[in-house]
Amino acid sequence: MKKTFRPYNQSQLFLLPPSIEEWVPENHLARFVNDTVDQMDLSPILAVYERESRGYPPYHPAMLLKILIYGYATGVYSSRKLARACEDVVIFRYLSANQFPDFRTINTFRKRHLESFQKLFVQVLQLCMKADLVQFGAMALDGTKIQANASKHKAMSYERMKEEEKRLLDMVRSVTGEAQSVDEQEDRELGDRRGDELPEALQTAQGRLAAIREAKAALEQEAKERAEEQRRVQEEKEKARAAEPAKRRGGRKPKEVQEDPSAKMQRNFTDPESRIMKTSNGFIQGYNVQAVVDEAYQVIVATRVSNKGTDMGQIPEMVRLVMKNTGRKMKQLLADKGYAKTSDMQWLEESVRVDGYIAVSREKHHAQSVKAPRGRMPKNLNAWQRMKRKLQTKRGRRMYAKRKMIVEPVFGQIKECRGFRRFSLRGQDKVSGEWDLIAMCHNLLKLYRYGKPAMLK
Repeated sequence: MKKTFRPYNQSQLFLLPPSIEEWVPENHLARFVNDTVDQMDLSPILAVYERESRGYPPYHPAMLLKILIYGYATGVYSSRKLARACEDVVIFRYLSANQFPDFRTINTFRKRHLESFQKLFVQVLQLCMKADLVQFGAMALDGTKIQANASKHKAMSYERMKEEEKRLLDMVRSVTGEAQSVDEQEDRELGDRRGDELPEALQTAQGRLAAIREAKAALEQEAKERAEEQRRVQEEKEKARAAEPAKRRGGRKPKEVQEDPSAKMQRNFTDPESRIMKTSNGFIQGYNVQAVVDEAYQVIVATRVSNKGTDMGQIPEMVRLVMKNTGRKMKQLLADKGYAKTSDMQWLEESVRVDGYIAVSREKHHAQSVKAPRGRMPKNLNAWQRMKRKLQTKRGRRMYAKRKMIVEPVFGQIKECRGFRRFSLRGQDKVSGEWDLIAMCHNLLKLYRYGKPAMLK
């Protein structure tokens, strides 16, 4: 007996015109993205188009924004892949309403509205607050390094810059002298008629020489700023040391502040604002991304991008961003040893009255627990000493143990689950806008999974 198969006819016509909306499941993420964007205030984006009355009618910004958000929420970041998905993937065709913007249109839209993404991030955060996903209890601050859109092999050290500058300068002088003699000969032969342009070797050398000189000047300015910061930190340490009893004073002699760039300081020519940063897997050319995460549902309440390799000094700015974005103040702030700066801990205590739990030393794994101090805290301790004593208490250890369970999974979800490990844009301002888009999509996914019933009330 011949096997019977289900009917298969690729030329089969529909009895009624099909609706692509019927091909998307009712509770699909794309429907949630579609409805959420329709609720957003897109006036910052639309205002840009209102100033342009000429030209062919552009694609609707809401449609392009939906494509971007759904792409970033599902791990599709390339503008070319997004454009291809609008043709090949049903979900993207649903969001684009069967329109096919090319990759240049998508990429231009992303670059053009980077500043607006920060405002959209705040709008999504407010929706999370409305759905009770942000409860302002313990919040954890941490940073992660993300690769820039540049290779670390395109960087040059300050010492190499000086050598290359001298070599190129000699080359320019040599070629310039040769070009001058050729010009004089052509003047005798051609008179007032126009001759050739400068030799290609001279143009290339001059351009490289200008780029190297610009990079050298930037490194020298960076070294001066770093020296000023080191002086300020040393002054704070001296004040803290002077407040201690004489018998406890000690420590190493402060290092001499160096205002000139060190020979190993580097600057990248592809993305000059990115920096060489150390990670657990080696060194990368990248940025340091900061985020404050709420304990309840791991919602990002504040975020920013820094090109400093260390986390030191980030606390005041991040706490202010939390209050700016939410209009409220957190109760507890948890952070690791990278943020242990005496003046910042004192600022938390005295200026904003936030209960901080910041590690002041690195604890070894499987180490025996420190015996909890007893009695009232002595009045003559500085902020660093008070923090150390507080973290030795049972409550302090219990509170600080929450840190890794609050903030570290967020970076894991973004980098591992959704595969965002490299920025698509260059320059700190553009990278910041792209990261706002990433953080907004992260919060939108939390809202989709946990906050829909509360939003519909």
